[in-house]
Amino acid sequence: MAILAVAFGISALLLASGFIEWNLRYGRESTIHSELGHIRIFKPGYLYAGSADPFGYLLDTDTAQEKSVSSFPHIELITPRLSFNGLASFGESTLSFIGEGVDPINEERLSKSLTITSGKSLSPEYPKGIIVGQGLAENLGVKPGDSIVLMVNSATGGVNAIEVTVLGLFATITKAYDDAALRVPISLARQLMRVKGSHSYAILLDKTENTSSSLDGLKTSFGEKGLEFVPWYEMADFYNKTAELFSRQVNVVRLIIAVIIVLSISNTLMMNVMERTGEIGTIMAIGVKRKEVLIQFLAEGLILGMAGGALGLILAYTLGVLISAIGVPMPAPPGMSFGYTAEILINWRMAFEAYFLAIMTTLVASVIPAIKASRMEIVNALRHNR
Repeated sequence: MAILAVAFGISALLLASGFIEWNLRYGRESTIHSELGHIRIFKPGYLYAGSADPFGYLLDTDTAQEKSVSSFPHIELITPRLSFNGLASFGESTLSFIGEGVDPINEERLSKSLTITSGKSLSPEYPKGIIVGQGLAENLGVKPGDSIVLMVNSATGGVNAIEVTVLGLFATITKAYDDAALRVPISLARQLMRVKGSHSYAILLDKTENTSSSLDGLKTSFGEKGLEFVPWYEMADFYNKTAELFSRQVNVVRLIIAVIIVLSISNTLMMNVMERTGEIGTIMAIGVKRKEVLIQFLAEGLILGMAGGALGLILAYTLGVLISAIGVPMPAPPGMSFGYTAEILINWRMAFEAYFLAIMTTLVASVIPAIKASRMEIVNALRHNR
């Protein structure tokens, strides 16, 4: 029963941690592959003052430099982005928007998590075709095939306007972004703003885990050329706050399970000491030292932890595979545009931490019973059998 208590506690901890881990990875990858990319290149100071002076932080088009960056290890793609904002008009409705000029071909590879909910995506075949965030489209009352007018402030200080066609509607992981955003071919954005460069370059890596090493290499090679390299995790404010919240929840679950294991194992071993009082007195009477009795009960607690932890790992992995195969339907969380089907993701780090927790808690739980057993008076312990 003690082993089962440890096993169920560890499996519950791993399943809860695996569920949160999958959600965090899903949120991370969706954020990277719909908005940010793994690393962004800016002119120094753009993130702090670029909104007030967007034309003062433009990066010149440098094909040779782009090729140098793309030749770095782990980098799969580099693509320009041009940010702008203005007013979108359709019929009697006029709303402000946040726009982004992107390369239609490269963006298809980078923005894999951007979901086209209606119509089609950007294409070089439609130089005046745009895609609109689902929330913004609903507020404007537009649908694929409609024509709208975009009005922005140009680099020359005047107001420029152009009529474009809505190719499709899109949704990302962030509802607030979908309620205000639209995307256009970068050539159209440059024509609209009367500029030639871009505000940033988005870099796509082969794996998210290579972000830090790639960032260090890029800073070392290009840091002196007036470029600022910013990783995705410094720009993903919503993700960072969500990850911090989830990590604290896991710590609370871990603490609760640790307390339950300590109490259950401590109670079990204490009952063992009471039931084996006569045996303890007998072995101490024939010469077994108190230290050896102490070690025996500590070893018993350790073995319970190792066996229960191993059984818990097997149980958690089996249930995790089964639950992931079925899927966990999730409604749209606050701040997201749509629901999704969640899974359980158990990695080696989580398994090691859970197994270590099982061993340490059972070891701690066995301390008091072990001390009680080792301090028994031999005569009283032998008399206990009568």
